[in-house]
Amino acid sequence: MGKIISISNQKGGVGKTTTSVSLAASLGVLEKKVLLIDADPQGNASSGIGINSNEFNLSTYDVLLKKCRPEDAIIKTNSPNLDLIPANIDLVAIEIELIDINERERIFSEVLKNISKNYDFLIIDCPPSLGLITLNALTASNSVIIPIQCEYYALEGLGKLLNTIKGVQSVHNQDLEIEGVLLTMYDSRLRLSNQVKDDVKKHFGGMVFNTIIPRNVSLGEAPSYGESIIVYNATSKGSKSYIKFAHEIINLNQFG
Repeated sequence: MGKIISISNQKGGVGKTTTSVSLAASLGVLEKKVLLIDADPQGNASSGIGINSNEFNLSTYDVLLKKCRPEDAIIKTNSPNLDLIPANIDLVAIEIELIDINERERIFSEVLKNISKNYDFLIIDCPPSLGLITLNALTASNSVIIPIQCEYYALEGLGKLLNTIKGVQSVHNQDLEIEGVLLTMYDSRLRLSNQVKDDVKKHFGGMVFNTIIPRNVSLGEAPSYGESIIVYNATSKGSKSYIKFAHEIINLNQFG
């Protein structure tokens, strides 16, 4: 069975979608079979990997409403070993659509269990909120990666996310683990970046990944070309960092 990992932080602008796309693409390049699930109504993970809203009829919205099988919504991407379940603005309505459904927080768990065996990793790009979609993702996941940017207010609101994770662990998914905390947008020249790095390591200790993602122009440019950083600029610092991060994830999960 593939490992299901949610990328989550209810704070926007922390590199969540960049991490989802870049990690998924990097794992694929390292010959792991990966499914990226776009669970954000903004659909940025989909467009960031080159799949625009006019290129698909079925999406995460249809999967959660069980209008289709998850395998029917899967799209092959141009990135090696990487498939995608895309999302679009339709997903905004999902909380209203599911309001009368019993155990609606477990729908992702139900629909993903039959396809997880086809992949080494399933990466869920969660929306920047702690609503029903994120609850569904965490309930379905084996673990969660928390990206934290090395900027002002880095730890702001993080307590809410940790409380949500604890709530999911106690009520819906006792096996959910925190895979780790990933520092993003790091600039070693800035005192602030180094201070945030020290603060995060002080708060989370061994939970902080060894890999740190630098602030990098290519990481910002890649989505506008519909390419992962691995395809857009394989020699950039951003690309090399995410490849290193993918190696770290593989090693943590004892893949050969």
